[in-house]
Order: sequence, then structure tokens, then C-alpha cells
Amino acid sequence: MSKYLNPKIDLTFKKVFGLHSNLVMSLLNALLPLPEGMTIVSVEYITNETVPENPAKKNSIVDVRCKDNYGRGFIVEMQNYWNNEFFQRTLYNATAMYSQQLAMGNPFDNLKDVYALAIVNDKAFDYEGDNGYIQEFYITNKNHPDDRRHDLSLIFVELKKYKPVDKGSRALKDLWLKFLTEIDETTQYVEEDMLANPDIKQALEIVERSAMTEAELYAYNDCILNLKAEHDSIVEATDKGRAEGRAEGHAEGLAEGRAEGLVEGAKQQAIATARSAKSMGLPIDKIVLLTNLTPDEITAL
Repeated sequence: MSKYLNPKIDLTFKKVFGLHSNLVMSLLNALLPLPEGMTIVSVEYITNETVPENPAKKNSIVDVRCKDNYGRGFIVEMQNYWNNEFFQRTLYNATAMYSQQLAMGNPFDNLKDVYALAIVNDKAFDYEGDNGYIQEFYITNKNHPDDRRHDLSLIFVELKKYKPVDKGSRALKDLWLKFLTEIDETTQYVEEDMLANPDIKQALEIVERSAMTEAELYAYNDCILNLKAEHDSIVEATDKGRAEGRAEGHAEGLAEGRAEGLVEGAKQQAIATARSAKSMGLPIDKIVLLTNLTPDEITAL
């Protein structure tokens, strides 16, 4: 039996980052491009959502929402399969958090920055490069790119693109990314650099199978089944789309072939008529009117 559970599954992700403010704070400090001197030193959760105690109490919300000592808002989301709607959903959630700050009638200059950290266990964008696994979206001035506003920031981390630069790295960003990419049901050995960090060590202890209640294990297995169903649905839709595309392409090819055949047949008929008319001594200008061929084409026959 495996020692660890996968931290990317809804239940375990929420159990690590939705119940332990020190861990979500550590993750945010590690992965977000915060302005210099604006490190997060404390966070409090905005909602009272908890990890479901049993499968009958599953919570469909898979993000974690909190604010820090500066009043900034943070949303942390985990998405295992990328889809075209996920970007819009992340943007919608971030803008909703930003606008809801005025619910108590606060003036606009009291609005605090909002960061949405979206962790995707997939490849979402076509960008490549040394830092190609992190995509940052801000409000910027097109004519002055250095004028970057942090009022609303969307940070996407593509786990499938992440490659550790140093096996022994103790940089907090690398440790959290290794935790998210390397720990699952197949993990037999955990590197010493991960165990040496108190935050990562705590997160590892939380996702140990032995730390789960029987109800949580049932809920976890249910999450796995739902995730597999989602994956199968995506594969089925992709295969169906490809099949329909091939069928449509085949039909278009047949139609184009028929059209080309008709054109070529008409051309050959015109050439035959022109040769016959030319052999009877009919003037070229008359043959042009008769066949729609050019004088040069008729002369060349």
C-alpha cells in the first residue's frame, strides 16, 4: 500500500492549503512575484469551507481564498486538466474578489491588490523558455510595458513543464513544485532537501495515507474516480472531434474532386471542339467564342 496520497487531488490539496494558513502562506511567497519588501507574513482564510468529512459532504469548490497582513486578497486554485474556460473562470474569480472589497462602502483608494495563483497539472499555453512553466498576466500599458499594475494579477503554473534545475535545490519555489509534481501514490522515497524544510515536511505528513480518516480515504477515492471520468470525457470529446474533422475533410475532398473533375472535363471538351473547328478552317476568333479558349491555346493545338 502506498505511503502518500496525491496532493493535486481536490481533497488533499484543500487539506494541505485550506486548513493550514502557514502552508498556503509559504506557497504564495514561493510562487508569486510579489513586489520587493511585500512578503506575506500572515494570512487568514476568507471563507469557512472545510475539507469534506465524508463523500456525502463533497465540496465542489476547489479553490482556497485568503487575505494577508497588507489586506491583499489571494485565490489558490488547482486544476488537473486545462480547458478553454479555466482562464476565464480564474479571471472572473479574481475580479469578483477585487470588486467585493467595496461591499462595505469603502472608497476606491482603499482597494487592495488581488492575486490568483492557478496551478495546472497540464500544459496550458504554447510559451516556452527557461521560465516557461510560469505565465504572469497583469494590467499593463501597451505603449509602456514597464507600467505594470498589480491591482489584479493572474499567475498560472504549468506543472507539466516544470523541470527541477538542481536535484539538491533548497529554494522554496523548487521544493513546493517538487512536492506538487513528484509526490503521489507511487512515491517510495522523498529527498532529504524536502524533509529538511519544515513546511514541506508538514505538507508531506498531511498527505500520508495513515493521516487520513476512513471517511477521507473514501472521499479521496471518489475524487480519483471523478477525475478519471473527467479525463475520459475529455479524451472522448477529442476523439469525436477528430473523427468528425476527418469525415468532414473526406466529404470536402470528394466535393472538391468532383468539382475539379467537372472543370477538367469541360476543358477537354472545349479542346476537342476547338480542334474539330480548326480542322474545318473556322477562324480563330470564332473558335474563341465557341469554346472560351484563348487564342494562344487554340493556336497551340
